[in-house]
Amino acid sequence: METITPKPVAPMLDYPNIDPTIFSIGPLQVRWYGLMYVFGFLAAYVLVRYQAKKFHWQQMEQHLDNLNLAIILGVIFGGRLGYVFFYNPGYYMQHPLEIFATWQGGMSFHGGCIGVLLAGLLYCRRTNLDYWKAADLYVVTVPVGLGLGRLGNFINGELFGRVTEQPWGMVFPGGGPLPRHPSQLYEALLEGVLLFVILWTTKQKPWLKKSISWPHGSMVALFLVLYGIFRFGVEFAREPDPQLGTLFMGLTMGQTLSLGMLLFGLSLYWARRKASSIS
Repeated sequence: METITPKPVAPMLDYPNIDPTIFSIGPLQVRWYGLMYVFGFLAAYVLVRYQAKKFHWQQMEQHLDNLNLAIILGVIFGGRLGYVFFYNPGYYMQHPLEIFATWQGGMSFHGGCIGVLLAGLLYCRRTNLDYWKAADLYVVTVPVGLGLGRLGNFINGELFGRVTEQPWGMVFPGGGPLPRHPSQLYEALLEGVLLFVILWTTKQKPWLKKSISWPHGSMVALFLVLYGIFRFGVEFAREPDPQLGTLFMGLTMGQTLSLGMLLFGLSLYWARRKASSIS
């Protein structure tokens, strides 16, 4: 009987193998991934200030520095705790001190999103700043940081995709010998570039408020819905987290959280529209 040898799949694109560490000073390392966070926060600060000036919202300009600090803390604490509880609770319950070892990696976008919403809510309540109005200014800038963060994941060679025969497959250092989807780049384009274009363009269109009910908070709802859709779709090409695999109905944790995010976004829009019509 003739033995059939599987035909090897050769990647058409070479993984660039960029050193994740830009430079080191003693034990201190400056890494591309961390720098992407810095660039994302700076972009958010600049774009929110630009919008506050454009819409003549002086109260926002006065609180921007402190609010931005609260947002940064919300991202860091929420992202880390989200990863701990959503993706690896068993491990961290056995090694609780490693929860604080953020330099080892492990951040969850969904956890960071929850952290930002709560941090912003607490700050706005203490300062009598319009929460939903402020949230709409901030949320349109979030895709910039998301896109940069996914580029950081790509440079780190982490969160790669499933094995593929597509001609743009890449062999990642930690992904075995077979080519995989560069799913980090898919997410950078969808959750970063495309989502920013949609949100920023929509935010700058005053005719929307005249054509449909578009109360404060609607941009947040739109972000949640679109991100949920984009992330849910990309997860089909992304390798599931090894410690979790797939959950019920073959969904990944990312898809499960994104589905909840999408439903919450739709509910939020309905609630904000109802509140606006009552007021």
